Amino acid sequence: MAATHPEDGGLQYGYEQTLMYGRYRTELQEFARQQGTQIREQARLRQDNDSLSPSCFRGSWWKRGKLFIKDHIGEDWIFLLILGVAMAFLSFFVDYTIEQCLLVHIWLYSSLTTIAGVQYIIWIIYPCILIMFAVGFTHIVSPHAVGSGIPEMKTVLRGVSLPNYLSLRTLVAKSIGLVASVGSGLPIGKEGPFVHLASILGHTMSQLLTNINSSYMNESRTSELLAAACAVGVSSNFAAPIGGVLFSIEVTSTYFAVRNYWRGFFAAVCSAFVFRLMSFWIKDEATITTLFTTHFRVDFSFDLQEMVAFCFIGAMSGLGGGLFIWFHRRIVDFRRRYRTSRIGRVLDYNRFVFPVLWTILAMTLMFPRGLGRFQGGQNTYKSILGMFFSNITWTTAVNDPEANADQRAEAEMIVESFGETNIFVSLIIFIIVHFIMTAVSVTLPIPAGIFFPVFVLGAAFGRLIGEAMAVWYPEGIVHLNILPGGYAVVGAAAMAGAVTQTISTSVIVFELTGQITHILPVMVAVLIANGIVQYLQPSIYDSIIMIKELPYLPDLKGNRSYRLTVADMMRTNLYFISYGSTYADLRKLLKKNFRSYPLVDSPTSMILLGSVQRSKLEQLFHAHILAIHDERQQAIVGAAVAQDTDNESIASQEAENGNGYEEVDQDASAVSKTGMGTPQRLKRTLARTSTRFRSLFTRNDTNFDAVDNGISPALLEASLREDDAMLQETVDLASCQIDPAPFQLVESTSLYKVHTLFSLIGLTHSYVTAVGRLVGVVTLEELASSVISAHRGSSYQRLAAAESNGSMELEALTNPSAATQSASASER
Repeated sequence: MAATHPEDGGLQYGYEQTLMYGRYRTELQEFARQQGTQIREQARLRQDNDSLSPSCFRGSWWKRGKLFIKDHIGEDWIFLLILGVAMAFLSFFVDYTIEQCLLVHIWLYSSLTTIAGVQYIIWIIYPCILIMFAVGFTHIVSPHAVGSGIPEMKTVLRGVSLPNYLSLRTLVAKSIGLVASVGSGLPIGKEGPFVHLASILGHTMSQLLTNINSSYMNESRTSELLAAACAVGVSSNFAAPIGGVLFSIEVTSTYFAVRNYWRGFFAAVCSAFVFRLMSFWIKDEATITTLFTTHFRVDFSFDLQEMVAFCFIGAMSGLGGGLFIWFHRRIVDFRRRYRTSRIGRVLDYNRFVFPVLWTILAMTLMFPRGLGRFQGGQNTYKSILGMFFSNITWTTAVNDPEANADQRAEAEMIVESFGETNIFVSLIIFIIVHFIMTAVSVTLPIPAGIFFPVFVLGAAFGRLIGEAMAVWYPEGIVHLNILPGGYAVVGAAAMAGAVTQTISTSVIVFELTGQITHILPVMVAVLIANGIVQYLQPSIYDSIIMIKELPYLPDLKGNRSYRLTVADMMRTNLYFISYGSTYADLRKLLKKNFRSYPLVDSPTSMILLGSVQRSKLEQLFHAHILAIHDERQQAIVGAAVAQDTDNESIASQEAENGNGYEEVDQDASAVSKTGMGTPQRLKRTLARTSTRFRSLFTRNDTNFDAVDNGISPALLEASLREDDAMLQETVDLASCQIDPAPFQLVESTSLYKVHTLFSLIGLTHSYVTAVGRLVGVVTLEELASSVISAHRGSSYQRLAAAESNGSMELEALTNPSAATQSASASER
């Protein structure tokens, strides 16, 4: 960058070089104080004028009502109330539609014919149609709707911007795609997608309210509302407000502001209450009840000796949860590794091949007249979970003389659903088959959650242990009979807690069943499961974050974090702008895809004065280029318009000759005559949609979010090369918005403190200074790589030395596959 003389810089830019930038800071404080006083005075005068306005004395209740709405609609409790109610309506609609899709599948299988071959074809064709629709619809409307949504929300709440992830297009794609994917009958859940849907609703509402209440433009406030929206997503799915808030905090936040507690609970309670109220009105339920009501003994639910079995369930759930996370990651790695093989090319020939083939295989395994008769194949997951939580003992209730008629009928129905064979064999088959099916199904390019399938898996394992205990101790261990349903509750909470590495699953299971009789076994099992799985694997959401190579900050482990400092990890190959930089320097700088750039007084002294956003620098550069090349751009645009005119005349001539373009030209002329929409925007939208549709049937690596600016970058670059002399002018930063106080660290700051600051504040980068001089920068990538290297015992000095040779070598050492994407992923 071009340098300025220290002697001239102080007089020109209002600070003395000998005082570093102390006087600059003092003047800035005085300027900010004056601006604040002026803004407050203007607001007071505006309020006085409004109060004295004649319109306030007209007695119009309508105008007074509008003023009241404008003043109060932006309050948090109204915002959260609307969010909770809206999410409850959306949740009920999605849940009811999914239930109808599953019932239609069972009805088509059982009612149309009794021929086994025809029933099999019907059994597999219906889910294949729904899966193909889910894959195609989400891909065309918004590819961001694929997957769970919780890993991405965890990244967004860290302060990372994911473009279009919280858009209305994603809301439509996620909700409709979720209905089709879960309605197909594959073992996938809804909790993660519901968190995503609630976050989109909250983000959209906050964007709409920015014109009414400017406080919604604040990033911290938006983050707090998104955290509350995550709690709404969980509570509207399970009608579990307390567990929903706690679960959302555990899976999305490293640090949680206590002041945001009431927002999460208020919105979650509103959502859960309206959701259950709609079930009471529409489904004709007797009263507002829990989703899976149990009727266990309240006085003595279990003997103390049974705690050994409960601890065993927790230990096995921890091992099973770790195995599930490992198996899921191996599936993704296997598909990536063998993508170029013959089988991989067949599976990736287009987007539909693998989902359809897997749906056929999964439905074959669940066919009720085949292997599915041992798994309750003709029942929905909700009814199967109700069977696992049943209060009766499967192995003895059918022939139990003390059982009443209802218990005996329920036992017969359950035994019939699981094949009328050895119930232990059926449960083992169910666990193995659904373990594999769930791990593979959540990798499909459709909206898919993970929590509910593993919750059912844990319930099946708990039921297996409970039925075995009932056979081994038919009269109870000491005094009481064994309750296998209580074991299923413990297993469900432990398995779900192990896979997600959360403790709040114990609270969710209490709210689902409506009983806390097994609170001690559930808590012990969940804690044991978490302790084991955390030693083996990260949570399923952190694993997906690593698979997708999202900005990720692992937790600190060990004591090395207190000895390592910023100097061991910072990046010293810096890109900065100074007051003496030219537009040619600015063009080179903008080729580096960073979110902001440090501003220094000169390249020699490197005194940090602030930071400038990339968007502001782009505006300066574009304004300068447009001023220089206005005539040339007009010529380029004129040539493009002339070419389009020639093409239109050729197309219209072909239409007159009957070449098949008549209908298209009529539509185009109708649009041009009526003036509907912006032509360029409509053209880009149609082109993007057409590209996505064509990519459904090809191997696709297209960036769908790329924007066509109308002028070729190569042509613009060629034109700029001819006028390099015009780019030697000094950049005028007087009209550019500068952040005078970017976050700064010193070289002696420990890794532990840096990790805490990045996690607590949600930083993506921080500058490193020494006596006011810029000496380095620490980004989220450097910090994450340093933490991972510390866990592996790597040398920080070696990593820092390698980094000094190139700005991308640190990522190449720690994550070679992400090295080429780290600059854009950091979004500095």
